[in-house]
Amino acid sequence: MIRWGIVGAGNIAHTFAKDMALVKDNAITAVASRNLEKAKEFAANYNAQHAFGSYEALFKSDTIDVVYIATPHTSHAALSIMAMTNKKHVLCEKPLGINSAEVQEMLSKAKEHKVFLMEALWTRFNPTIRKVKELVDNGEIGAIGYLKADFAFYGLDRDEKGRILNPDLAGGSILDIGIYPIFLAYILLGMPDNITAKSNFHKTGVEIQTSMLFEYQQAQALLYSGLTSNSEMKAEISGSTGSIYIKRRWHETSGYTVQRGEEIADVDVGKIGKGYTYEIEEVQRCLEAGLLESKLWSHKNSGDLCTLLDTVRNKAGIRFPFEA
Repeated sequence: MIRWGIVGAGNIAHTFAKDMALVKDNAITAVASRNLEKAKEFAANYNAQHAFGSYEALFKSDTIDVVYIATPHTSHAALSIMAMTNKKHVLCEKPLGINSAEVQEMLSKAKEHKVFLMEALWTRFNPTIRKVKELVDNGEIGAIGYLKADFAFYGLDRDEKGRILNPDLAGGSILDIGIYPIFLAYILLGMPDNITAKSNFHKTGVEIQTSMLFEYQQAQALLYSGLTSNSEMKAEISGSTGSIYIKRRWHETSGYTVQRGEEIADVDVGKIGKGYTYEIEEVQRCLEAGLLESKLWSHKNSGDLCTLLDTVRNKAGIRFPFEA
């Protein structure tokens, strides 16, 4: 039985906890929030025995084996490092860090303290995404020449002091949702030879629209994230002999379509719960095997992804006030 601690008691933590109930051989044994009453309420909802009014108190306790960090982006590095310093394994919500300097420090601390660390990039473990990657890797649609992926929702009506529109909280679309299309291009095509990126900005200073072009030797990927409107949120991967279309809300979908000439095959893969179940299973599998990183989403993968995010931000002029 693997004992989990939940760090942060917001919406994503609730979604994660509900999916955890669908996975065997685990229990949420502790919850931490800066608000003790909020931690107690969360703990009561999921039958956790312990509630803490500080994150450090949870990390120093002997009530857990691994923590899920579900706090805003700007606290990911500090909290992960604090947890690892206290010999706790860590699943940290994406993005792993705000920039490559943070990520590299986190990876270094994981090795120093010999603990497991994984970025909670749940889409990597989605059964549809895993199947699509398998098809692409096996050449089922030939050599990939074109990829298109977007992720957008209307967010300009949010509280300007909240996570989405506040530059002091690393707000904007890129780190929150742009990470998904960037991830898809990376996992299917690798590191690009060149990146072009253009952004529009909100009055608070955060980026609210970014269009990206990733160039490869024989392919291009057109990527987009934004907070100014909804988008179709389908993904297309086109090769020399066919195409794959990942169904709407592709980052959490349960199926895809393959087209080769006039032949069209619609495939329903299905999924369990919201879809966090698969990353939970991966963490538990790694811990049971004594592994310190996942082979499906490794430390190198997280480092590469952050490098791509840094490059996009640099090209588009996206910086946060706390960055030197």
